[in-house]
Amino acid sequence: EILDDLQAAVSDRNDTATALLISETKLSSHVKNTTLGGISWDKNLKCTEWNKSAEQIFGYCADEVIGHALSELLVPEEIRDEIDEIDKILFQHKTEIRNTNKNLTKDGRIIICEWHSTAILDADGEITGITSLIQDLSKNDRLQSELYEEKQKFRKQSKRYAEAIWGTSSGICEWNMKTGAIRVNERWAEIFGYTFNELESLNFDTYHNRIHPDDVNHYCELLDRYLKHESDYYECELRMQHKNGSWVWILSRGRVVEWASNDEPLRMSGTTQDITERKKAEEKLTHAASVFTNASEGITITDTAGTIIDVNDAFTAITGYSRDELIGNNPRVLNSGRQSPAFYKEMWRTLREKGLWRGEIWNKRKNDEIYPEMLTINAVLDAAGKVKNYVALFTDISSFKEHQKQLEHIAYYDALTQLPNRTLLNDYLKEAMLRSQCENSSLALAFLDLDGFKAVNDAHGHDAGDQLLIALAHRMQQVLGDVDFIARVGGDEFVVVLEDLEEIKNYEMVVEQLLQAISAPVTVGEAVLEVSASIGVTVYPQDNADRGQLVRNAYQAMYTAKQKGKNCYPMFEMAQSVAVTIQHECVECMHSALAQHEFVLYYQPKVNMKTGAIIGAEGLIRWQSPERGLVPPNEFLPKIESHPIIIEIGEWVIDTALSQIAAWQKLGLDIPVSVNIDAQQLLHDDFVMRLALLLAAHPEVEPRLLQLEVVETNAISDVLQASKVMRACIELGVSFAVDDFGTGYASLTYLRRLPAALIKIDQTFIRDMLTDPDDLAIVEGVVALTRSFKREVIAEGVETIEHGIALLQLGCELAQGYGIARPMPATDIPEWAANWQPNEAWRGDCQCDDRVEKYTLAS
Repeated sequence: EILDDLQAAVSDRNDTATALLISETKLSSHVKNTTLGGISWDKNLKCTEWNKSAEQIFGYCADEVIGHALSELLVPEEIRDEIDEIDKILFQHKTEIRNTNKNLTKDGRIIICEWHSTAILDADGEITGITSLIQDLSKNDRLQSELYEEKQKFRKQSKRYAEAIWGTSSGICEWNMKTGAIRVNERWAEIFGYTFNELESLNFDTYHNRIHPDDVNHYCELLDRYLKHESDYYECELRMQHKNGSWVWILSRGRVVEWASNDEPLRMSGTTQDITERKKAEEKLTHAASVFTNASEGITITDTAGTIIDVNDAFTAITGYSRDELIGNNPRVLNSGRQSPAFYKEMWRTLREKGLWRGEIWNKRKNDEIYPEMLTINAVLDAAGKVKNYVALFTDISSFKEHQKQLEHIAYYDALTQLPNRTLLNDYLKEAMLRSQCENSSLALAFLDLDGFKAVNDAHGHDAGDQLLIALAHRMQQVLGDVDFIARVGGDEFVVVLEDLEEIKNYEMVVEQLLQAISAPVTVGEAVLEVSASIGVTVYPQDNADRGQLVRNAYQAMYTAKQKGKNCYPMFEMAQSVAVTIQHECVECMHSALAQHEFVLYYQPKVNMKTGAIIGAEGLIRWQSPERGLVPPNEFLPKIESHPIIIEIGEWVIDTALSQIAAWQKLGLDIPVSVNIDAQQLLHDDFVMRLALLLAAHPEVEPRLLQLEVVETNAISDVLQASKVMRACIELGVSFAVDDFGTGYASLTYLRRLPAALIKIDQTFIRDMLTDPDDLAIVEGVVALTRSFKREVIAEGVETIEHGIALLQLGCELAQGYGIARPMPATDIPEWAANWQPNEAWRGDCQCDDRVEKYTLAS
């Protein structure tokens, strides 16, 4: 109050000063005679006029001052910069300024003076100098000194407060609650992307409009509660709009700093903090907590000693333990005992070195049930890079393991007869040959093919043929007992392995018993079916060949038996010359066919039954023989599969397919083509190079349009090498498929190691899936298997609308077969593609018939 009174008194004394600023001439007269100090100076800040009152105030006579810089004489050094700023404003803006500051007298005293300074203008309005009227306030020394010191103290304190607030990155906001005007500092403007000047006209309405619509009610509620004295201060977290349109999360705090006598708020001040990053961090934590709580995988968090800190709901549901039972415990409580100490030692070594361990492990639930899980453990590091926690995530894979077990059975056993298939034969024969070497004994391998089986199928149907195969498989197992081994390797082809032969001819009795068992009539329904068998035999180690060659030698001997009139069992040595002659004749025919351009490719379309999209076509070789007409591949390819000419034919097929793709592209058709390749061709030393040359010869064709099908019934002796070759081919841009899946060598190992993008379900399973629950189960299992291994699946042999409906219900959308299109010449493809439409039953929600639904549920 004293300061305010003093300022008012000073203001009253100096009101007359403003009347002096009339003209330069009048001013000079008044300056000389006024009781106020009168001083003028030029643009160089040098004194040009000095009156008597100025002499009395500062102690200098006019001669001592005129022509000298006033700041050096009258202004203390510590405030010269401040006075220089005032001078600059005067000269730049042609204005008048009133200021109070310290001054120096001639005798070194500090006095307080009030300066009223005005620019002197010439006729052109240009500044020629400055005139100031000075009043010495030091007559009220004590009051003036206190006033000045208080002002300076207030300035410094305000500056410190401003710096402190700036250091917190907070904006300052002051709201005049009577007028609605809002004043903010530069930091407040900066938070929202504005400059200080852009917010000069900010008021309550524009402030309110910047608040996020979802936060307005919350803001108003908290402000209203504070103004009603229901809270000590106002505080709110809300979103406000940035200049660029984005939303900024802020923490707004404030208090009313001025109230009217009637308790009406007049002025409110507060701070604003940008908390956007904090909110993002909180959101991440919320998401992480939600994932932790709601994840279907079990999650556990431990400290570095392995003590459990927390588990999620899925963990308790899988293990059967409650959260309270696990917190503070060690994961060892789940130990099943199936893993050795060395296993866990290696796990922790990997975890310490790499910060990550992933693998399968067997654990035990609370009810002592042992179950398999897929487990991943990660080390969590602190800011210093030291391990502070371990997080383990696992999935119960019991159902997958059971499914895998079923699939392994499918992979190793024939679905119809339940006899071992080629894959298991391959493994068994390898071990049998090792035993033969170690025990210095012999083994006989017999290749058996039924005589007249095709006639049974043609006369009585495939169902009767299947029942005949099942009955004969059972009979042969009875003849062999548990000692010897039999496998089904084809439609009506079987391989028998007889071990521990003391004499080579000891196999003859068993083979003769097999011929008798096969030739006995079999009753299927009302039909009595009769077949015989042709058997070829080879003996190891007398026939010193590898596994694949042993089977082929026995097959050649079986072919000799067919030539000899069937129902007999010649040895390989007897058959060798005949077989070589037959193969030589066939090879010559194939050479001639290549030279005379007698081979052609037919194309069978592949489609997506649900969308109707044409996804490609399979190129199928035919021999256009001048004597025999159009010969299917199964009548000439098996006879040359072990001869190098099969590689030449394979390259012709690839080259022809690429040429056809290019021809279709010129017609506006972009149709990928798949072709079969023989295992011998795939594993040939220069296959990748030869494929690259073929692709280079057709630069207009993208390699992605070519797919190579590895026929499952062809044994791949070196899976690792095959995988390496396939990956090299994939680098060239082509893709791979496994053909005839389920009939031969395919296994989970194949799927895991061979990088085939597509699995083709063999048509023998598709054909009877609507009537045979076993075939339906195989198809369903293969579809699930491909999904597990992230492969695409296509069904071959789709002959009816019902087949397509059933496949779609099982999740298989891709198909080829007579129900879609028969193999056709390349010239017929454009017309077929233009007219192709999928059946309407395939486009909607597929409903299988009662038989399919029944078998699906049963399986």
